[in-house]
Amino acid sequence: MDTQPVIKLENFSKTYVTGEVEVHAVRGVSLAIMPGEFVAIMGASGSGKSTMMNTIGCLDRPTSGRYLLDGVDVGELDRDELAELRNHKIGFVFQGFNLLSRTSALENVELPLLYSRNRVGSRHQRERALKSLELVGLGTRAEHHPNQLSGGQQQRVAIARALVNGPKVLVADEPTGNLDSLTSVEIMGIFQELNRQGMTVVMVTHELDIARYTQRNVVMRDGRIVSDQRVPNRLEAAAELEKIKREQQAVQLAP
Repeated sequence: MDTQPVIKLENFSKTYVTGEVEVHAVRGVSLAIMPGEFVAIMGASGSGKSTMMNTIGCLDRPTSGRYLLDGVDVGELDRDELAELRNHKIGFVFQGFNLLSRTSALENVELPLLYSRNRVGSRHQRERALKSLELVGLGTRAEHHPNQLSGGQQQRVAIARALVNGPKVLVADEPTGNLDSLTSVEIMGIFQELNRQGMTVVMVTHELDIARYTQRNVVMRDGRIVSDQRVPNRLEAAAELEKIKREQQAVQLAP
């Protein structure tokens, strides 16, 4: 069993300068996330959670302190090395899906493979992308375009795209923000299943109900962590889906 953190922030601070004003987005935060954890980072607007997520996703660097991803000090990498690390170690899922509208689901999932330094042949690339779609239950929708898919199906495509390079960490930024309650639970079920298979998942959310599907909640305020707790009564998506469906059926059958 791996006992080393896959994500380790050591006294991490991030300061943005706007004109003559300094904005201290994150202030001296230390955090360790172990392989196989499912963590929600929470907080109000301006709490620092987005800055934390951008740093964990290697989209930004600390102003001070260190960030180690799978044992690699991100601050010591040049731009090309950082891009390569990000492409192979991290899969991103966003609130807005960010799919290319004129390409099929399969082609959208293939995109990260095109930017990989270790390019594979087109046949192997297609096989890997199709396998990722099958993991999220969309193998039969591979040739559909985004406008032919529901919001939940589009988010599944985005998750498949995040998985295609076999990342160590799945980073999700408000992944249910554009979805209805039933579809949100379905998406959380996918994350829970991936987590059961060993995937480390780090998710930003402001929704308390969604955070209850994770294993651990990290709450931020004014750039600092104010709470870091295990989820005592974790919700299981499969049970919640059945409950919601029964409630919907009862409403439909009501006179």
